[in-house]
Amino acid sequence: MRRQKGITLSGFLVLAVILIFASLLMFKMLPPYMEFLSIQSNLKAIANDPEGRQGVRRVVEDLFDRRSAIENISSVKAKDIIVSKEGDGVVLSFEYTVCVPIVLNIRACMDFYPTSSK
Repeated sequence: MRRQKGITLSGFLVLAVILIFASLLMFKMLPPYMEFLSIQSNLKAIANDPEGRQGVRRVVEDLFDRRSAIENISSVKAKDIIVSKEGDGVVLSFEYTVCVPIVLNIRACMDFYPTSSK
């Protein structure tokens, strides 16, 4: 007599619930992470821009405002940019937190620190 192999119905349901919860988390947390990557690439581009390399705050804010309008960045504003000099270059950075509602009153909070440094 051969032994049967496979998954039971209750095992399948438990696995399905776990996979659905994991995909829910992924779909909820992916947009803030993608926005973080967009902000970081914009900061690097502004720091390498000839106008932004000077470190003049008004110019940096204007460049970021223009880029954030195109990229649809809403988590941070240009006035929140931290501008610092490092050697002969300028380093641009942000610090911000995004809280994503998961289910009912459960939220996931993520701290992001995008920077233009290498």
